[in-house]
Amino acid sequence: MSDTYTVSGLVATTPRHLVTQDGLPITSFRLASSVRKFDRSQNKWIDGETNWFTITSFRQMAVNAASSINKGERIFVNGKLRIRDWDNGERSGTSVEIEADALGHDLTWGTASFTRTVLVREVADEDVDPTDENSTDQEDADVEEVEVSGSGSR
Repeated sequence: MSDTYTVSGLVATTPRHLVTQDGLPITSFRLASSVRKFDRSQNKWIDGETNWFTITSFRQMAVNAASSINKGERIFVNGKLRIRDWDNGERSGTSVEIEADALGHDLTWGTASFTRTVLVREVADEDVDPTDENSTDQEDADVEEVEVSGSGSR
């Protein structure tokens, strides 16, 4: 099963960041998501069931998440939902994972400060020296230029 899903919740574990032998950055953590409802008969807010998700991010998002997301913070995650049954011989269970396409802080609970990072892409041609000041071909650049749109000032 693979569907797009958006969830908000509390970062329940310290994000774990690693880089594979192939150089792929990965950051993962557990997210606790509870629905609160107002019970008119009791005139108070009541916590519903807690759903637990393993959130995983890759590449540049993983690097940014590792330096931005901390245990105890409230965030939003949008990504691909994967539900898998597992059995290791001794125990069995169900794993609920979201591969993040986007994530960020939930500003209902606080403020955040955004810092743009430079996106670095791999240069396809090994013979190209990205530090060569005489290179004018945009394809040879090692930094991807990203246009920022919006009403804010730059």
